[in-house]
Amino acid sequence: MEDVDEVEHFFGVYLLYCKNPKYKGRTYIGYTVDAKRRIKQHNAGAKFGGAWRTSNKGPWTMVLIVHGFPNDISALKFEWAWQHSDVSRRLRHVPKKKSKQKTFDYRISVLNEMLKIGPWCRLPLTIRWLDSEFANEYSMQVSPPLHMPISYSKVVSRKIGKKSKKKNALERKDLLDDLESILCSICGKFVGSNEKLTCVKPGCFLISHIVCLAEKFSTDDMILPIEDIF
Repeated sequence: MEDVDEVEHFFGVYLLYCKNPKYKGRTYIGYTVDAKRRIKQHNAGAKFGGAWRTSNKGPWTMVLIVHGFPNDISALKFEWAWQHSDVSRRLRHVPKKKSKQKTFDYRISVLNEMLKIGPWCRLPLTIRWLDSEFANEYSMQVSPPLHMPISYSKVVSRKIGKKSKKKNALERKDLLDDLESILCSICGKFVGSNEKLTCVKPGCFLISHIVCLAEKFSTDDMILPIEDIF
């Protein structure tokens, strides 16, 4: 796990495991926009931004983090449901924790179930294992939908300034405007300026006919598209 991935617009929900012999086995579920900074805060204590439930009980290890949520609200709802699986209306079908079952094992089983039900099963999430020891033992117990990748590398969140966003958007618009004859990315035929659709994601230069894109997305049974068109 020496590789590090850089992710923009990062909203993540993580699972901690306590390695302190006195509190070993305890877990904590939280939300963050910066995984590296957050684990440092937890291990430093509440005075340094860590949660009171983890304060003075370290060391903690961040076992995994789920990210790819469209915004903070979406991530916080996922966090709450994972924390309170016993009262979440979406998880009523999930069996209660057994008395002899380890808390960590139960957290993993709940996560596995959450990734398979709506609305989370339709999100472009990534399941990222940050601790190789736990990944080796538990990774097979988390089987998300096929469109959700599983990663085994560290992650660094990258902030995009407003000026950079505006500059990139203008450069992209200028490039598209300069192209008089544009080919549809789906059918390969010419696209008129009044019938083209472009992607809102920065850095994506997909261009297509409205009808072509509609037909492409209609091949999936899901109401909302969950996969790239290519």
